[in-house]
Amino acid sequence: MTDYAIISLGGKQYRVREGEKLLVDRVKTDEGKTFHPDILFVGGDGKADFKPKAQVTAKVVGHVLGEKIRIGKYKAKKGYRRHTGYRSKLTQIEITSIGAKAAARKPAAEKKPAAEKKAAASTTKKAES
Repeated sequence: MTDYAIISLGGKQYRVREGEKLLVDRVKTDEGKTFHPDILFVGGDGKADFKPKAQVTAKVVGHVLGEKIRIGKYKAKKGYRRHTGYRSKLTQIEITSIGAKAAARKPAAEKKPAAEKKAAASTTKKAES
């Protein structure tokens, strides 16, 4: 079992453990669904793996707005005052598992040899004429 992993989400890196909840920049995944963020590093038990074959599974708990940030501009003796604000769009995620083997990808559809393609094309041309 691994103790922790470092994942990449939204251009930022996070050190995560199983069962941990954290706020990250908005993710396009719907609430209640799971996704697999990019994994950069797996560590724990005195071992480190920079090219992990493990997979991190995260569940989207909800989409929230961050804390309101107030921005004010002021220039002395000029009568210049501007105020604005901003709230970040965030997603709360929960790390459900670390270390499950990544599913092997299925090979791409087998390509037909060039000879078979030519034969198939010639039969369709003969049938049309």
